[in-house]
Amino acid sequence: MATRIALGIEYDGSRFLGWQTQPGGGTVQDALEAALATIAGEPVAVTCAGRTDRGVHARAQVVHFDTGAQRPLSAWVRGVNALLPESAAVLWAKPVGADFHARYSARARTYRYVLLNRPVRPALAARYCGWVHAPLDVERMRAAASYLVGEHDFSAFRAAECQAKTPRRTLYELRIERDGARIDFVLRANAFLHHMARNIVGLLIWVGDGRRPPQWAREVLASRERARAAPTFAPEGLYLESVEYDADWGLPSPPRARLELPLSAG
Repeated sequence: MATRIALGIEYDGSRFLGWQTQPGGGTVQDALEAALATIAGEPVAVTCAGRTDRGVHARAQVVHFDTGAQRPLSAWVRGVNALLPESAAVLWAKPVGADFHARYSARARTYRYVLLNRPVRPALAARYCGWVHAPLDVERMRAAASYLVGEHDFSAFRAAECQAKTPRRTLYELRIERDGARIDFVLRANAFLHHMARNIVGLLIWVGDGRRPPQWAREVLASRERARAAPTFAPEGLYLESVEYDADWGLPSPPRARLELPLSAG
């Protein structure tokens, strides 16, 4: 009888070609399934809570898989980690019921975009943050962000190749935090469309640098036209921060500590 196992994993997206498997390999899914198959002694297929693009990182991705192999939970953590590249690691493993689904059982997802706002580009954190050299006005960006919170048709922030059945999403929170040259955009929603987080960040940056007024966010949202919005922003600063599930599943809490990067005050 097959057992369903849930895993929490983190990975450095700059070392992979995205999450989803490709014929030539090189993705997080390819590396994880190969490692799990070695431990299980049989092919293993994993399903994730949210696919991430090339260059996008994860602090607390959640996946599930079914297996007939009987292994101690430590084998799904330490054993798998011994077979994964150093840029990915399983954080925890837990058996779950057959009705658990990493994607469809999720209640909310949180993404964090880390941006360096200073005249000089980053070096040490170049693969782990976005960069804008022009000064950004955080209050203007917060005013723009207020128009996007709530349930809306986010077609204007959706990639052309997005496969979601509906463009309607509920953005529960869009928080902007500044600490010196670092600006964090924290987006929490029931689910995200393809490129939605990066497209929202791109729009906010155009407001922050003065190219557009804050109310432009409302106009773009209402238009439902992708061409009316700003370009998709760079992937390097985006992190899948957490995935939320009902407490009944008993899954470990995602990391609460602030994400620290090698950023100078600039």
